[in-house]
Amino acid sequence: MALRNAIMATLLEGEASGYDLAKEFDTSVANFWMATPQQLYRELEKMEADGLIQARVIQQERRPNKRLFSLTDAGRRALHDFTAEPPRPGAIREELMVQVQAVDAGDAEAVRAAIIERKEWAQAKVARYERLRTRLLDGRSEEEFLAHAERVGPYLTLLRGLSFEQENVRWAERALTVLERRSTRV
Repeated sequence: MALRNAIMATLLEGEASGYDLAKEFDTSVANFWMATPQQLYRELEKMEADGLIQARVIQQERRPNKRLFSLTDAGRRALHDFTAEPPRPGAIREELMVQVQAVDAGDAEAVRAAIIERKEWAQAKVARYERLRTRLLDGRSEEEFLAHAERVGPYLTLLRGLSFEQENVRWAERALTVLERRSTRV
């Protein structure tokens, strides 16, 4: 999937500056797509040149002018076409998993510390996603929200991110238990 598709999907929420998009990527889109602000700005320039988005300049007095981006009709068509294509299967490429694979020949304490760090990171993301979910639901039940929401895609991706991080916590706890048992046998 190209970064441009993730940007266009984010712009379905409405007009946004590059800064707004970077924040949005950090909070909601990060559960399925990562991008640095530099990557976002480069891609925004390309997308504007390709006619997928348009920019509107907001004059500011004490700051640089702000550019707000929105989808064009061509961008909406491109996003529609993207959703019609079968997605490629995802693949896990994670350095921690290589370290875990090699733990028997490596520094078990360093790997254990990395797993603890990953678990804490996942727990923090679970807490953040739960806060986002609470904000989205705004006091409504899930059923009420889904029955009246204009868009359900952000909620469904939030649920996937939440589930993913909850599984990371479960895996880390299991891996730490196994490593602890193994260290007491040696």
